[in-house]
Amino acid sequence: MALFRLNPFADYVIHLDPWWNPAVEDQASDRAHRIGQQRPVTVYRLVMRGSIEERIIELHARKRDLADTLLEGGDASANDTPKPDVVRYIF
Repeated sequence: MALFRLNPFADYVIHLDPWWNPAVEDQASDRAHRIGQQRPVTVYRLVMRGSIEERIIELHARKRDLADTLLEGGDASANDTPKPDVVRYIF
């Protein structure tokens, strides 16, 4: 089978559109860093300025900050990140 002759390791990961859950993108990028990878892996995220995707990326940062706060034993209500109506914010 040709499958055994192909190199299963990617050098580049390109994210064209963001997922709602940033962990999904992290997992997709991490798959290129699998055991046996000998080469450096480059991850690109293509985002157009002023687009819906840009706002989703901003929400990713808020979600990551909130997760970090919770994992450190902090209070989620103490997070001073503004909480706008997400749908209105996106559009």
